[in-house]
Amino acid sequence: MLSITNVKCEKAGSNSGLFCYLGISLSFMLTTITIFTLRPGQRRWGLAQMGTSPRVLKQVPGLRFFQLLGSGAANGFGFLPNLDRYGFLGVWDSAEAAAAFFAAHPLWADYERRSRETWTAELAPLRSHGLWNKLNPFDYQPANAAAPEADGPVAVLTRASIRLRRAVRFWGFVEPTSRALAEAPGVRLAIGLGELPLVRQATFSIWESAAAMQQYAYRDARHREVIQLTRREGWYGEELFARFRVLSSRGTVDGQVPLAAEAVGAPALKKTP
Repeated sequence: MLSITNVKCEKAGSNSGLFCYLGISLSFMLTTITIFTLRPGQRRWGLAQMGTSPRVLKQVPGLRFFQLLGSGAANGFGFLPNLDRYGFLGVWDSAEAAAAFFAAHPLWADYERRSRETWTAELAPLRSHGLWNKLNPFDYQPANAAAPEADGPVAVLTRASIRLRRAVRFWGFVEPTSRALAEAPGVRLAIGLGELPLVRQATFSIWESAAAMQQYAYRDARHREVIQLTRREGWYGEELFARFRVLSSRGTVDGQVPLAAEAVGAPALKKTP
């Protein structure tokens, strides 16, 4: 239930605009994902944050689950790391907690200052199954649970812990399947991310609609082949699949805007010029 009494506005970092949200208590949970690309000369700092930032993030009010994620070459799907690009995934107790972090937390201000571009999406889970480090962080009731699933763009997150003995087999299929994903009709963004090089990998994608995503998932021959192999050969020790409604997005990835403002559904946080 929402208690709406006034409008609050906060500056969401140097690379973002002003965000306004309604109410004193925004009690619904929220998932956010940010892709950021570091400025030249920041690689050592960015790599160090993978070890030092989690201690700070554990103390952030309202942040119940998070992952700092690295990326690879070739839009995240390459074998070699991309030391200029990282991701941050968060699940928040409320939209207000997320807004406060992005607007004023010193750690995020440092990330903003050292990044040449960022892109952030606010997400509401539609469905999810599986586990991430022995829990499902997206198993909660979003604010707009009653809205039709087919409306607007959707995001998909898959994450797997790859069995070491299956890693070579897994990586042999990464290049052709990632190319098929990038070329799929209706995909607006597809990027590979990971917690640990080679063995804990995730894919995040944005689609124009649920229908476009389902067309790829159920009809692309290369994708179906990999799904069958993973089950038959037991590639993963743990895996998770989650589908989200895209509530709002801001920023760029490689200078491109993945989703136009008019394509996004009802936002959790509204951007003003």
